[in-house]
Amino acid sequence: MLRDLLEVGEALFSELDPEAVLERILADGRRLTGARYAALGLLDESRQDLERFVTAGIDDESRRRIGELPHGRGVLGVLIQHPRPLRLTDVGAHPESYGFPAAHPPMRTFLGVPVLIRGEAWGNLYLTDKEDGQAFTQDDEDAAVVLSRWAAIAIENARVHQTTEQHRVQLARAVRSLEASRDIADAIGSVADLERVLELIAKRGRALVGARTLLILLKEGDDELVVAASAGHAEGARGSRLPIAESTSGQVLQTGRPARINDVGRDLQVGPASFGVPDATTALLVPMLHRGTGVGVLVAFDHGDAAEAFVDEDERLLRAFAQSAANAVAIKRSVDADRLRSAIAASDAERARWSRELHDQTLQALGALRVLLASSVGRGDEATRDAAMAQAVADIELEIANLREIISDLRPSLLDDLGLAPALESLADRRRSDTLRIETRLALPGRDEDGGRISRELETTAYRIVQESLTNVVKHAQATLVRVELRRDERDLLVEVTDNGGGFDPQLRHSGFGLAGMHERVALVGGTVDLESGPAGTRVVARLPVHNVETATWVPAKAASSR
Repeated sequence: MLRDLLEVGEALFSELDPEAVLERILADGRRLTGARYAALGLLDESRQDLERFVTAGIDDESRRRIGELPHGRGVLGVLIQHPRPLRLTDVGAHPESYGFPAAHPPMRTFLGVPVLIRGEAWGNLYLTDKEDGQAFTQDDEDAAVVLSRWAAIAIENARVHQTTEQHRVQLARAVRSLEASRDIADAIGSVADLERVLELIAKRGRALVGARTLLILLKEGDDELVVAASAGHAEGARGSRLPIAESTSGQVLQTGRPARINDVGRDLQVGPASFGVPDATTALLVPMLHRGTGVGVLVAFDHGDAAEAFVDEDERLLRAFAQSAANAVAIKRSVDADRLRSAIAASDAERARWSRELHDQTLQALGALRVLLASSVGRGDEATRDAAMAQAVADIELEIANLREIISDLRPSLLDDLGLAPALESLADRRRSDTLRIETRLALPGRDEDGGRISRELETTAYRIVQESLTNVVKHAQATLVRVELRRDERDLLVEVTDNGGGFDPQLRHSGFGLAGMHERVALVGGTVDLESGPAGTRVVARLPVHNVETATWVPAKAASSR
């Protein structure tokens, strides 16, 4: 019996799925005591009634005929009120017995033991009808008590694992949402074509919620929505038009409230064929709001391979993503200097907000999860469990480091706290590697002629120029040396980045190098940017006037290539 109990404990501790743990407890309880039937009664929060009743030994048809499961009255209630072992030779003869339902199989002998987790009753293990009609013995009771203790540890381990896994999934989805929004924010500055930005939004949004298809509907005029982009399995949807007044999408746009639909054929006012997805069954519609004004709607069809209904978490993620998508559309539609400047400022503000959100919430949550996992290591004797927990701690530490890097890229705190030169030094430190040497010469006075630092807009523009240039070098140039120079004369701030890489053709406007956004930023502050590239390397020189930031107007660069 002792060997059996040790093997049972080892098997239970290795199981981390809560439902599998319950099934294993019932099976082991029957085997160890020779009981025909076994059940686990799980208490509710009040610990006065049974919230759940799990059985073994009764077939599905018998369980159906029995009807409603027990709630913890009669003999079962005795064990709830007095959580200590109870052994009976005839359960029906007990004074508290309620008897059995008509379709219930006959049961006579009874053994019940409480399952205590951290000293509190969590539920009870019930065993009935020992084989050959014999009464349960003291050895049976002792075995059931030991099993209940093993069960308590195994259940707690499984619950901790389940909670940890849920947190991991939530954090992973939050990071994917952040990465998707960051991709859009980067595209705003590096891709001049709205159509390409919309394609990126559609692809990222579809992946974020696991949809079979995602469409972007943009408002056109006062009466219509037009399908501007799609990702997934939509056929010929692009360019389709829907009336705002007579469509579910229009209602979502006007009310600013999402809609989840589990039967699109019945509940979607405009049939799914109009969206190019005639076989779609479920949908999630989310408004794209920019400063409270609806600019369009994101429409996701069919969650997962089984086309399941979308859930609250999908709606929350897509709503947050739709905000970034709406900002991107609004920015790309801006055609004058004031509107474009305001849109880019909103984008930078969003980056700063994400930085604060990540620091105050995501990093704190990761840290708390690390403490939880670290505290679990060493509890119990399972070496494999300890190793798994230790690995989880290491993985979370890596994610914390990755998130810190994202925060710094989104909006470096040094730029706000200490100014441009320290922020650029930090940027250069992060981009250096064993094969890439970066030399910096940042001859920049800390204050302008009026006694204050240069404007926030000018600092941000200079920082983004260097950031984009170094990103290009790391990704494309295969250079071994980069020189970053920052200097100021009477009128201008000069930013120069030179590398010894292989160069590229400046006339390739869609080569993916992202210089269009650089030209736009420089033009907004009234400056100029020149580019030289060839086999000997690439040189980017930006001249930013210090005193006319507020009066700058935007003029598209003549050769706004996209390095």
